[in-house]
Order: sequence, then structure tokens, then C-alpha cells
Amino acid sequence: MKIAVPFTEGFEEIEFSAIVDILRRTGIDVTTFGLIEGAVKGSHGIKVMADSSIDELKAGDFDGIVLPGGYPNFVKLGEDERVLKLVREMDAAGKWIAAICGAPSVLSKAGVLQGKKATIHPAVKDMLTDAHYVNERVIVDGNLITSQGPGTAVEFSIKLVEILTGKEKAKEVSTEILAGL
Repeated sequence: MKIAVPFTEGFEEIEFSAIVDILRRTGIDVTTFGLIEGAVKGSHGIKVMADSSIDELKAGDFDGIVLPGGYPNFVKLGEDERVLKLVREMDAAGKWIAAICGAPSVLSKAGVLQGKKATIHPAVKDMLTDAHYVNERVIVDGNLITSQGPGTAVEFSIKLVEILTGKEKAKEVSTEILAGL
């Protein structure tokens, strides 16, 4: 399993870290892609170096894409045609598409949520213009997985593990990190 995680300035550190760490703990090949070069500063001042540039990301090389939230990260991801194109290509190929916090709005902008159930941070729920908003922590509808925010990041990441590698591996990592899920 290979998963791409694009991000830029203002990413939510808790979400980004939970996604990358928990997926990698289970042996999933995660590559992070920066929209800018060099160290990327998160919404709370933590700097992270991407594994690669977004220009290197090809939809055919990955089994899915996961978008962390954070402001203005989710806004910038939604304004970047490269990201929108990748989301559309992966969706058309039936690959896994996941987003948390404000990032489900990127999926809406890409046009992949039409008629689907999804969740998003309640403060920006009006940004889900083409989805059926559900006020739950994690929602799975077909190949789409969405979640609400930093407080749901571990649950979201473990659900991704369950979907990508199975319930046994999800239970294993949940027990390892004392998630209680």
C-alpha cells in the first residue's frame, strides 16, 4: 500500500503527524509531498520537511491520498490545481481518498463528493456544498474517508489502517499506541 500526503504552510500538526506516524507504524508506505520547497511551517509553528515535491506526485504511483487539515493549508490545497487534479484522477481510478478537518472542502472543490456522505470540521460545514454532511467523527462512503479535526486524528488514522490493511492490523496499532479503539 502506498499513500500520498500533500501539505503546505499552515497544516495541522496533530493531524499530519497522526496520519503519517500511524500509517507508517503498520508498514504502509507513506510519502509526504510539499507544495513549497524547504521546511514547511505548520499552523502552530512546527516545521516539517516533505519527502518530495508535489510536482513529483503521480496518481498512478499510489493507492490513495490523504489530506491533512489546518489553516491555511486546506485553503491552499483547494486552490492548487495539481492537488485537485490528483484527487480527481485517484477518485476516477477508485483509489482511496481521505481528508480531515477543513480538508474535505478540497474534495468538494475537486467534485468527488457529489451525493456522498462526508464530515468536516463543524465550523466550516457549509464548505461541503455537494455532499450530505454528517456530524460524526469519521465517515466512510465508498472510497472516501472524512473526519472532523485534531481530536479525531488518531481514530481517523486507525480507520485508514483498517481499510487499507485490515481489522487485525488496526487493532494491533490501536493497542500499541493505547488508543482504546
